[in-house]
Amino acid sequence: MTILLVDDNQVNLFVIEKILKNAGYDNCVSLSSAYELFDYLQLDAPNPTGNSVDLILLDIMMPEVDGIEACKRIKQNESLKDIQIIFVTALEDKNKLAEALDIGGVDYITKPINKTELLARIRVALRLKSELDWHTQHEKKIQYELDLATHVQRSLLSPPLNEKDIRIEVSYLPSSNLAGDMYYWYKIDDHRYAIILLDMMGHGISAALVCMFISSVLREAVKQLNEPELVIKELNRYMTLLQDGKDNNLYYFTAIYLVIDTEQKTVEYINAGHPPGYALIDEKTCIPLNQGSCAVGFFDEIKVKKQCIQYEQDIQIVLFTDGVLEAMGPCEIESEKHLQTLTSSKWDYSQCLIDNLLPKDKQENQPDDMCVLMIQATSTSI
Repeated sequence: MTILLVDDNQVNLFVIEKILKNAGYDNCVSLSSAYELFDYLQLDAPNPTGNSVDLILLDIMMPEVDGIEACKRIKQNESLKDIQIIFVTALEDKNKLAEALDIGGVDYITKPINKTELLARIRVALRLKSELDWHTQHEKKIQYELDLATHVQRSLLSPPLNEKDIRIEVSYLPSSNLAGDMYYWYKIDDHRYAIILLDMMGHGISAALVCMFISSVLREAVKQLNEPELVIKELNRYMTLLQDGKDNNLYYFTAIYLVIDTEQKTVEYINAGHPPGYALIDEKTCIPLNQGSCAVGFFDEIKVKKQCIQYEQDIQIVLFTDGVLEAMGPCEIESEKHLQTLTSSKWDYSQCLIDNLLPKDKQENQPDDMCVLMIQATSTSI
């Protein structure tokens, strides 16, 4: 614990240091100007450490740089802002004292120094500093764990796919480090591919945790079951296991799950309460993918019915989460109409997918996660 005493009057420094050392505060450093204070704190360094200072007893009336200006500079530095500052002053000007507290001082004591009052105010300031230090360390620990969870979640997402009969690209813009949007694809055999895009209820930590849970289930379900109806029902079974019987703890997600067969030129899909994707068939007809079942996790048993699309040469499918619709405009119905128009022509996969739907300024600082997934498939016989 280090306490700095800053005063241009050497007598005042001697008196205060003697009071503190008699009270057991041995690590006191006396400084005679604001410049000496700045040097001690390494204020001009790129990452000042503050030399582990806990408290500064700072005189207001000093030449060149007064205590108020010194406090302002210290509080503007992110590394030093938690240092507690008690002003020591002979001023009777209440406006000046109010200014000193407004710019970051935690307290003040007037001259001549009263020993009992001084020590009491120091104890309060040091308790506050201790609490701030605890919160800072706790926040660092939480941030480390969030960064780790973010890394784990990103590792669960499938990389882009580029094969002779199919290409899959994605734009993924979470609203925070952890997200509720997830996508995954799996090559079933030489010409069949299972693909899913899902949007977990909410966003942030709670949505991400449930999302990571369902991700492990999803991988096994896709590998073992393949078929759209079976996969969606299996995911629903696991989602209902999370329910605790309380309405305020309902977990669910919307999704589009599909299986593309590039040999048979078919797409089998289920839309489980998700915004409709759009399929551009043979560069001629654009149809919505909007049927199948309710959202996954609402009920113990759900009715599931797959839909089938046939194409002759190629197909482009664009899937997205509702965060994209919200970012496109206040009316989701109008956004869907506009999105269908935008997906009625073949996209160039060399550019970022979401650039086809949103300008750069609408891609930033959105309240909800956004994901756009594009599949371009051709027949293996071509």
